[in-house]
Amino acid sequence: MVSFLLPIFALIVVPFLVEKDYSLRFLWTNIIGGLFIGLGLTVLVLTIRMFIRIGNGTLAPWDPTRKLVTIGLYRHVRNPMILGALFVLCGESILFTSISIGIWAVLFFIINMLYFIFSEEPGLEKRLGTEYVEYKKHIPRWIPRIKPWYPGKK
Repeated sequence: MVSFLLPIFALIVVPFLVEKDYSLRFLWTNIIGGLFIGLGLTVLVLTIRMFIRIGNGTLAPWDPTRKLVTIGLYRHVRNPMILGALFVLCGESILFTSISIGIWAVLFFIINMLYFIFSEEPGLEKRLGTEYVEYKKHIPRWIPRIKPWYPGKK
């Protein structure tokens, strides 16, 4: 359950605090926003599940994974969980035609980009060693690669 504290805060609490008008205005924004939210939530659930089952930990910094997860979406991009959350925030912004939530989405991405570069990745290198360094060489941080990478293959 602790795995869901950060997503609930970032995807529900903050948008609720920054947006005051939750009216649904246009059919196309409802459809597109709903698709973005659905895709983002699917990615979040899949990746959180992998962290718990395969990584033996959570997404929370106070209970990190003990094993490197290199299956599924992690064969294409290093941070699919953050991309899933970003899709949800963009979907909320579209759904409610909210500039405030859109600004929060941009800030969320910047905060996470800085966190990953200066804290998360150096910590993973220390904790997981050469396995993570090798993974990092082959998997991009934010823009997914088309062809999946398999450890041990070039």
